[in-house]
Amino acid sequence: MSDTQTPKQWKTLDKDLKRISRVEQATAYVARPLITPGIALAFMVLAGIAASVLFGGVNGNLIVVAAAVFGAYMAINIGANDVANNMGPAVGANALTMGGAIAIAAVAESAGALLAGGDVVSTISKGIIDPTSVANAEVFIWAMMAALISSALWVNLATWVGAPVSTTHSVVGGVMGAGIAAAGLSAVDWGTMGKIAASWVISPVLGGVIAAGFLALIKAKIIYVEDKIAASRRWVPILVAIMAGAFATYLAIKGFKRIIKIDLQVALAIGLAAGVAVWAVTVPLIRKQSEGLENRTKSIKTLFGLPLVISAGLLSFAHGANDVANAVGPLAAIVHATEFGDFAAKVSIPSWVMIIGAFGISFGLFLFGPKLIRMVGSQITKLNPMRAYCVALSAAITVIVASWLGLPVSSTHIAVGGVFGVGFFREWHSDRRRRNSNKHRPPEKRLAPEERQRRKLVRRSHFMTVIAAWVITVPAAAIMSGLIFLLLNAIV
Repeated sequence: MSDTQTPKQWKTLDKDLKRISRVEQATAYVARPLITPGIALAFMVLAGIAASVLFGGVNGNLIVVAAAVFGAYMAINIGANDVANNMGPAVGANALTMGGAIAIAAVAESAGALLAGGDVVSTISKGIIDPTSVANAEVFIWAMMAALISSALWVNLATWVGAPVSTTHSVVGGVMGAGIAAAGLSAVDWGTMGKIAASWVISPVLGGVIAAGFLALIKAKIIYVEDKIAASRRWVPILVAIMAGAFATYLAIKGFKRIIKIDLQVALAIGLAAGVAVWAVTVPLIRKQSEGLENRTKSIKTLFGLPLVISAGLLSFAHGANDVANAVGPLAAIVHATEFGDFAAKVSIPSWVMIIGAFGISFGLFLFGPKLIRMVGSQITKLNPMRAYCVALSAAITVIVASWLGLPVSSTHIAVGGVFGVGFFREWHSDRRRRNSNKHRPPEKRLAPEERQRRKLVRRSHFMTVIAAWVITVPAAAIMSGLIFLLLNAIV
């Protein structure tokens, strides 16, 4: 072999190796987006296997396995979409990293679902459909299956688009659509549907007004005073006490149904006691924490960091306790109807069904949650710890007010409404200060209308996307559910 041939051969080999490495890189690049769906699919398969093992020996086993798979799919979508509302403000305010938020939310959501999740769930989603109007147990099973599939698909689509929607309303729409397809319009309780439609407006407006009110209070009593440190020492313990009282009441009403049922008056008394106790503890802590801080707004923001993290965790716990039923309610109904051959207005949730819901929410949050967390936390309007604290506080208080008024509200609508409320209040406040300053400026130095429009503090494109998604959630889920029910019925 000549010396001139050897380098040529190595050159050819190097070219081939480079081509192979490029193919490997391209394959890895293409495969990367498929990893998370693959993990989610594996969890759904495991849920089906668990259902097959734990529900073995009973007629209709395949139906329960299919329902378990779709129940796991729904739980994953709840984790991907709904949980962002609790963690988004804390991440957007830089009080939590994305990884820290996901870890806290996963633990808190699972704990809420497994420790305080209701052991009895309404199979007809808060009285949307009259069970007696459904012909038999088999029709009821296919109606619940259609509701489960359609609501999961709709929440998945909304997450992909980047719109935080109410999973509660998705389930309600799914149940309504399947009920209409199975038994006609007369099967729907239109009075209940009217209340739910009213909550589309009441939830976000109430959440926004309360969040804006607290932000106005913070600005007036802390930010725009001469001695900000002294004002913080007076007002921050009061605000933390209000948060503690609100969350104690919230958890008493919503979080501990399995352990004990508490009426609103007792829950308010518990909240008052918790608020006073936390205030007494917080006063010396805030005094110590504020020592040495500079007398400026940036320093005061640090005092809200820890309370904001705790409030986000508590919101996630209460959400897990309250909303896990959205994933497992129809599944529990299918299990009951398959096992006993009938259907009831309320059924017990088997432990394995609750575990699927709890772990599915955590998987969905871990795999797909960051997209919505970023959207809620930073893409609607800019948040800092004080603004995010107002959003978390408004979420707890709005749920209490809604419970007192007997209104079915959505935690998603409340939290996102709070973010919008904070953003629009900042816009109004900024415009008012600009108008006052313009009175003392010559006309040539005033901002042009185009520049004022550019300086809007709430992104209008996100606002319109979210509102549109909220409005069409129930009808879209209902139409999908009705079509899926007819398809399932035709196949069977």
